[in-house]
Order: sequence, then structure tokens, then C-alpha cells
Amino acid sequence: MEIVPLPALRDNYVWTLRNARHAAVVDPGEARPVLEYLERERLELCAILATHHHPDHVGGIPELLQKGRVPVFGPKGEPIATLTHPVAEGDTVSIPELALALAVLDIPGHTRAHVAYYGAGSLFCGDTLFACGCGRLFEGTPEQMMASLSKLAALPDATKVYCGHEYTLANIAFAQQVEPKNAALAARLERDKQLRAVGKPTLPSTLGEERATNPFLRWREPAVVESANKYLGSRVSDPVRVFAAIRDWKNRA
Repeated sequence: MEIVPLPALRDNYVWTLRNARHAAVVDPGEARPVLEYLERERLELCAILATHHHPDHVGGIPELLQKGRVPVFGPKGEPIATLTHPVAEGDTVSIPELALALAVLDIPGHTRAHVAYYGAGSLFCGDTLFACGCGRLFEGTPEQMMASLSKLAALPDATKVYCGHEYTLANIAFAQQVEPKNAALAARLERDKQLRAVGKPTLPSTLGEERATNPFLRWREPAVVESANKYLGSRVSDPVRVFAAIRDWKNRA
């Protein structure tokens, strides 16, 4: 199985899982790039997976279904009218055409019932965990988002992270404000700048890399705590308050 990024909208990726005959897509916010790819590669769509209800992740589903009915997996408790298979943690998404099974993880925070799909060493995490960042808290609390990020961070270091957007360079720039002396961040910036300069995605990253560079997984690091304190203008050490301060800072950056 191969995983192919299809750029969509302004900075989204539709992750396309394929073999020689079939393809499944994750978070098709736009149908056109998917339909063009399927036609060009002579592939048959066999499943659609959604991580959350935002239009830039599900907006292309109705048009894709006009070409043929396929299973549509997505989070229980979110308003996605096209779902045929609502899922939650403990469920498994089986895609027999790709000989693939993905575990569903509940990761609320960005939205109320956001889910991730994990399997074959890969994590499809929508807008919860980004490369060197995390999603805004539109429908959840800092406590929820921290719990969700902790759940993802507990997966193996080599896990490949396939998130929903190409935000990496902007996220690294912010992370360097939080941890200016983090050498791993400086190295990551140079590598990812080179990738973007030749039009290549910075994704997937790995969870090991995220733990080393992502301030939203590093709320206990002394440098992150100190930066949160400077931002707040007061002394805090509680991880939830540190995380919330860094997230608020990023919102305003």
C-alpha cells in the first residue's frame, strides 16, 4: 500500500491510501483532486474516512459519492450527513480492498468528537496534532486537547504522522519563539524549508520528531514552562495552564 498526498483547497491534504486497483481517501475537503487522481491512475474508490466535521475535511464527500456509493467512516456525534459508518474509540475500520485495518482513537479538543485512525505504522490525525503544532480548540477544552495529544504521543516513535494541513513552516517559526535554543527545531526548519522550496510536502513527520520539537507536546519542558510564564506575566507550572498559555499565544501570533 502507498500513501499519496493530494493537495486540496488552500493548504489541505487529502491522504490517499492506494494499491494497484483501489484507493481510500482521508478527509476529502474537495472532490476535484481526488476524482482527477482516480481517473489518471485508473483506481476505484473503495472507502472514505473523515476525522471531524469541518467543511475543509468533508466538503468533497457528496460529490465523490455521486460517482459511486462507498462506505463513509467518521466520528459519532458530529454532524456529517454522509456518514454510513459512525465510529468511536474501540472500533476498527476495515478496508478489505487494501488489506488494511485501522484502529479508531477518540481525540476531542479541536472538535467535540474528533477521531484519528491508526494502523500500519501510520496515524491520520486530522487537525488535532499538526507537524510542530496542534489545532485550535473550537469545541473542546485545554484538558481535553492535552489528553488527546498525550494519547497520540504515547504511540511508537516511528509512527508516521499524516495531519490535515501544510502548516509546518509557520508552526516551526512559532515553536522557535517558545524554545529558541532547541537544536532539533533548527535542524527541522532547514530540512523542511528545502522540501517546500521544491514543492514537496513536509509530511509525514514522526511522533518521535514531534516529541522532540512540538511545543504542544512539551508542556513539561523547562524552556516551554518559562516561555509560558513570560507570555502570561506570572509564574505557573501546572501543565494545563502552561499548555493553555502556549495555545493562546499561538492563537494571537
